[in-house]
Amino acid sequence: MHWFSKKPIQPFFGGKNLPSPPPPFSSSSSSSSSSSFLRFLKPLSSLPFSPPPFLPSSPSISSLHLEPTSSKFIASSFKEWLSSRDPAIFNVLSSHHGDEGAAALSRLHLRLSESFVLQVLAHLRSRADVLTCLRFFDWAGRQRHFHHTRATFHAIFKILSRARLMTVMLDWLHAFSGHHRIRFHDTLVMGYAVAGQPDIALFLLGKMRFQGLDLNPFAYHVLFNALVEQSCFDAAEVISKQISMRGLDSEITSCIRMKNLCKQGRIDDAQAFLRQLGSSGAIINKRIIGVLVNALCKKKRFNDACTLLEEFGQSRKVPTAPTYSLWISNLIDAGKVDQALNFFHSKKKTEGFVPETLSYNKLICGLLRDNRLAEVYRLLAEMWEAQIAPDKVTMNAALCFFCKAGMVGYWVTPNGFSYYHLIKALCGDGSIDEACQVFEDSLKQGYFPGKTAFQFLADSLCRDGRLDEMSKLMDAALQKNIKPISSLCVKYISALCKAGKAEEGYLVPCKFNRPRTTVLKSNDYVSLIDGLIKLNRGDAASRLLLEMHESGYPPSHKLYRSVICYLCRTANLQQVLNILDMHLPHEQDGGAKNRHIFNYFIDGAGQALKPELAREVFERMSLRGIQPNMDTNILMLCSYLKSECIGDALNFFNDLANKHEPSNQLYNIMIVGLCKAGKPDHALEMWSEVRERGMVPTLHCYKELVNVLCTGGDYDKAIKVLNDFQKTGRNVSSFIGNMILSHTLEKPELNRAWVQSSALDGEELMLGQLVGTFSGGIRVREHLDSLEEVVEQFFQIDIFTCNILLRELTMEGRMDYACDLFHRICKKGYRPNRWTYDIIVHGFCKHGRRKEAERWMEAMYRNGFYPTFSTVGKYNYMKIKGE
Repeated sequence: MHWFSKKPIQPFFGGKNLPSPPPPFSSSSSSSSSSSFLRFLKPLSSLPFSPPPFLPSSPSISSLHLEPTSSKFIASSFKEWLSSRDPAIFNVLSSHHGDEGAAALSRLHLRLSESFVLQVLAHLRSRADVLTCLRFFDWAGRQRHFHHTRATFHAIFKILSRARLMTVMLDWLHAFSGHHRIRFHDTLVMGYAVAGQPDIALFLLGKMRFQGLDLNPFAYHVLFNALVEQSCFDAAEVISKQISMRGLDSEITSCIRMKNLCKQGRIDDAQAFLRQLGSSGAIINKRIIGVLVNALCKKKRFNDACTLLEEFGQSRKVPTAPTYSLWISNLIDAGKVDQALNFFHSKKKTEGFVPETLSYNKLICGLLRDNRLAEVYRLLAEMWEAQIAPDKVTMNAALCFFCKAGMVGYWVTPNGFSYYHLIKALCGDGSIDEACQVFEDSLKQGYFPGKTAFQFLADSLCRDGRLDEMSKLMDAALQKNIKPISSLCVKYISALCKAGKAEEGYLVPCKFNRPRTTVLKSNDYVSLIDGLIKLNRGDAASRLLLEMHESGYPPSHKLYRSVICYLCRTANLQQVLNILDMHLPHEQDGGAKNRHIFNYFIDGAGQALKPELAREVFERMSLRGIQPNMDTNILMLCSYLKSECIGDALNFFNDLANKHEPSNQLYNIMIVGLCKAGKPDHALEMWSEVRERGMVPTLHCYKELVNVLCTGGDYDKAIKVLNDFQKTGRNVSSFIGNMILSHTLEKPELNRAWVQSSALDGEELMLGQLVGTFSGGIRVREHLDSLEEVVEQFFQIDIFTCNILLRELTMEGRMDYACDLFHRICKKGYRPNRWTYDIIVHGFCKHGRRKEAERWMEAMYRNGFYPTFSTVGKYNYMKIKGE
């Protein structure tokens, strides 16, 4: 049984059903002389290839059986075609290095020219062979009678940029800047622009202009394009105007302007610009439509892109082959394989569309993902018949095809190198099951594909979250004494933690006899510790916390809190103190460096509601001669208040007050803590003391005081606090305003208390006007169509304010006004929440308006909200009653 999946997979080294070829026909292939390089100077798409000795004859792979001899014949024919894809110069470049490579190139007697160098660089770039590009560029620059041009420099700059070798490129440009005359600034401007350094490019342009020099048209357009790529739209607009002022406008300028509009997301302006070019009779670059089509596809506007293609395809004003290739590529990326295939065949038949290698590769890879092997087979044969040169992508696709077709035994000779390429091709195609099968077959055949193939497959399994297969793969590597690199171990551990298997992740480094400290980084420790806490493995989490600290990765405040809280929940207080002792000996520089660790432990104990543990840590801090700072005192005070140990909190506060005058921050913490503990009298006494000392409590402090007093119905004291709050000159917050509005609408006692207070003080403040305005409820209010505007005169409203008004309207049966208020707040930018919808549905149910209730309930579900239990009960009762 296959050890990577539950279902057995067809062995790769065997036969499978494929369309049988007709009898082979003879064809003379073009002969070439290895000494004459001119034959290879032709464009790569027109290099001579022999037609295949077979043609696809059946649309179905599964309907015909193919004999092993025929399978071998087809596989060897494809192999011969793909192996002949590179002319002699590229074989020399790939097989010779250093002085030997230079001598081999010289023996070819090449006639170097700008077009030839550009062609060779383009082909090497398509193979992602950056090092060979650099070797050839350097060799060409050393030959007599040839000097690199701005175009060749631009080509090598683009290759380095796409390979993300920015450091190499910038060092190169820096070296050039000191050894060339001033005219070489043109090339430097292009180089820095392509390297993603537009500021330096613009600086050099300014330097040239200061000396009375200017860029040539080619360099201007390179700079313009680079500014657009870097999203420097203002600078790009300036350069665009400079190009127009100098009369350098061309079809390339229009193409870059199109890219500028698309990159800014101005798709409609880009479409208008294209049609303006078409109507003016200007020459349209062959890539300009492709830029717009690509932008439309990224916005998922495939219908608009299709309409644009048909419009300009029928006009025949623009070469459409590159655009068609780009359209096919976007369709494949969007998963529209059938639409892409139909478009491909339709344009070939009706317009004589000649596809590029890219189009074939995209289609083949898309079909391979869907296991549509018959169509892949036909496309590969079609490429051969049309003499379209294959590239590395075609090679990998063909490998994948023969793997899926069960003919890989006829395609390659089994060895570690061939297994490596098979696994890489299958993983790149997303065929992970087949890649696992190849890996298993290689082990059975006695070959190990190598560390790189192992890492490639393991990375794919981790990315897809296939942890069982990954575990088996790791075991197989362990048997071969293969140790995965640290980055792969980290990915595996991270995947295990995300899957809730942190305990297995904890053991991964041990399995490969590698210290965790050499594998894990700071984020990995955090993931493991969090995962172990969720699995109730606090002992392992505490060991990792100490290990993380010793490895030079300081654990965060939050991480200490998580571990300490868990240990406290399990009543393992002594272990917390032991962990504290183990942390401290590693700090050799005295109290200042140890203090933050004590603070973390005090905070963790306070969060776990263990004030006695926090006090023990605090005492140990004093025994070690470390003076508590303000943070320490605040954390200790908070630990008492959170546990509602009010007496201990007051004693601790008084001890601090006896040593030095308490700060405003300490007073605020005490007041807020007392309010949350339900001790309004103590809090009010502390507030009075603060005001007598001339301090001003924080807004949070006032909010908690007013809330606890209003909740307890002590409106006289609440009004006293509110009057003092308004005298501080602060604006009424939404929280306080909503609280006063809610109590005013619900309880008339607040209005009576406010009237008495105004009579005694002889003045009425803004909050008093709010209470007076809404004291009678909204049943007597005029202008019910603008309630929120009335409230806005007193404080800044929010969605909670709107919910209060909606609830009052529904209680009074003013459902139409409630709906109008809902629509008004939406127009003003407020986002309704669950309670907003629930209030309206509840109101309709209460008043028996079934249809409206059903409509609003559906709107509630559409927006991702669910009604409360009370509203569901009323809704169901209304429906039963209506039936």
